[in-house]
Amino acid sequence: MMRYASRLVFPDPSPDLTELARPVRAFVSQPLVAAAYSACTAERGNSSPSIQGGSAGGASATTVAPAAVHDTSAPTATAANGNPAIAPATAASPAPTSTVTSAGTTVNRTAGRINVDSEFPVVRALYVNRFAAQSSKRMKQLIQIADETEINALVIDMKDEFGLNYVPSNKEFARNGGRAGIIKGLPAMLDTLRAHHILPSARMVTFKDSVTASVHPEWTIRRQDGTLWRDKKNNAWVNPYHHELWDYNIGVAEELVKMGFGEVQFDYIRFPEPYPSLPTQVFPDSKGTPKPDVLAAFLKDATARIAKLGGRTSADIFGLVTTVRGALEVGQEWEKISPNVDVVLPMVYPSHYPRGDLGLAVPNAQPYEVLKISLSKAKQRDQKLGITRKEHVRPWLQAFTLGKPAYGPAELEAQKKGAYDAGYDGWVLWNPGSKFEAFLPALEKGELVSHKK
Repeated sequence: MMRYASRLVFPDPSPDLTELARPVRAFVSQPLVAAAYSACTAERGNSSPSIQGGSAGGASATTVAPAAVHDTSAPTATAANGNPAIAPATAASPAPTSTVTSAGTTVNRTAGRINVDSEFPVVRALYVNRFAAQSSKRMKQLIQIADETEINALVIDMKDEFGLNYVPSNKEFARNGGRAGIIKGLPAMLDTLRAHHILPSARMVTFKDSVTASVHPEWTIRRQDGTLWRDKKNNAWVNPYHHELWDYNIGVAEELVKMGFGEVQFDYIRFPEPYPSLPTQVFPDSKGTPKPDVLAAFLKDATARIAKLGGRTSADIFGLVTTVRGALEVGQEWEKISPNVDVVLPMVYPSHYPRGDLGLAVPNAQPYEVLKISLSKAKQRDQKLGITRKEHVRPWLQAFTLGKPAYGPAELEAQKKGAYDAGYDGWVLWNPGSKFEAFLPALEKGELVSHKK
């Protein structure tokens, strides 16, 4: 089933309509409310290995694919790397030329712009991890899901904890490439997505970047004695105050937009958690600038530069940010981030809220209420900021099981309805292994239909 032109259909308006990732404390700058708002979960859990997503997510051992992107035990090179490139479908417009190295690797090319606001005013997407994106077989399966359902976008890992998932044109960028393989035939894959009228969105892990930290130790967070600071997993983080780091990340984003991605999604837009058990974090070049302000400045710069290329900018944040007043100590604050991106993606996974939070006895058992409450609050805060963009908020939805109850189609349908009733049509499904087959009964068949109130 091939789809072109607009996929947004408005019905009659009269009807109403690996290992466990374990929650840890959300670091809230106001000490008096820290205990009350401890639902925010780190990208990784606490001291145990975990698989999480959209910056914070998880799954039970029975639902995680072995090669999930945030599983550090995943192989650094997978059999999927050897798969042939996806053959492009009949394109809606002539395919741009591409350049191939002597080794047969396709590198940067310039593609025609995607008019994201007119073609994709509403986005309903699936997350595609690095290894799924490197597999032509899996990509064909995900494209088929999009062809047959309301899905009209894929959020693809293009820069994650393993480095870059493509060969950049910029030789300096290539130094941070990592060793986990790349998508072979990326231009062909992007052309295929365009022919199927699927929005390619490039997910970029930003400040939790141990690959770049190893190449550029001068860009890292330090300890008080000047040595390298490391988190509980012994990973180094890069310093959000360092402007050469900004240029690198935004430069990668610009290359991806030029290659054919219509949207760039910045993940890990935050500082590492300041656990008391870890050394104090020192940020060279901070000059007293508060954490929320530097994150806002980075996003403002990135959004302006990507907009010049016709791309849309989005950012992943903790779901807790929608309801907590002020800033978390990881630097995320609604009033700072929201005005500086085209779309905000809060990770409002019900499993990540403790009992009693949001006024709910068991949030994980009340997925509709979690989405409705958190997104309604986000909408109210945007209105106070004067932000009127209709789809400015696009939640990550939980398509994995973490604790009880087990999640399936009914729980996904409840989350979708919570988003619609809060006034938003778009969402993205997170599953760390990019395995969505169990949730397909919750996806509507055919064209995307508006349901928001």
